[in-house]
Amino acid sequence: MAGLLALSRTIDRVNEFIGRWISWLILLAILVSAANAIIRKVFDTSSNAWLELQWYLFGAAFMLAAAYTLKQNDHIRIDIVYGMWSRRVQHWIDLLGHLFFLMPFVTLMVIYFVPYVSLSFRNGEMSNNSGGLIIWPAKAILLVGFFLLALQGISEIIKKIAIMRGDMDDPTPFISAHEQAELEAKALAEEAKALAQETRP
Repeated sequence: MAGLLALSRTIDRVNEFIGRWISWLILLAILVSAANAIIRKVFDTSSNAWLELQWYLFGAAFMLAAAYTLKQNDHIRIDIVYGMWSRRVQHWIDLLGHLFFLMPFVTLMVIYFVPYVSLSFRNGEMSNNSGGLIIWPAKAILLVGFFLLALQGISEIIKKIAIMRGDMDDPTPFISAHEQAELEAKALAEEAKALAQETRP
């Protein structure tokens, strides 16, 4: 198990590094969008390349950060049902979900996208829009995103088994939306109390 946990930690570090840095693409997409809007309004000109670049940047941020989101346990789930069970049952739900839903899906996507990207690259596929960008980098982003998600799925399966065996602590303990709201309200109340004491004459 030690070797598998070492593999899991390596995958986690890679996806955390990518996830943290890829978030800057959102800022870049905003800047491109703003520049494109200003140029269009001021100079009455634009290009489909600028519009497609926005889509590429946003798509890259979404796909390449998906594995990091899974690592952080931030994907959407139905907490009202999930939160009804004990933490051990929740671990079983997560493990079976990863094994029978996540991994088959991402594996299929990786297998499907390899020839899809390869064909696009060999043909030098271009956008159908006038002045548009080349297409294969966008398709390659999809392939890389699903590959990273598959790796993170393997890491999550390893961690779930280790947690259930007692070989490691739970890195993402479940907190329901109600509990989260209570914690936030308590933190705000303490912050307001501390502020009131500071401003008291």
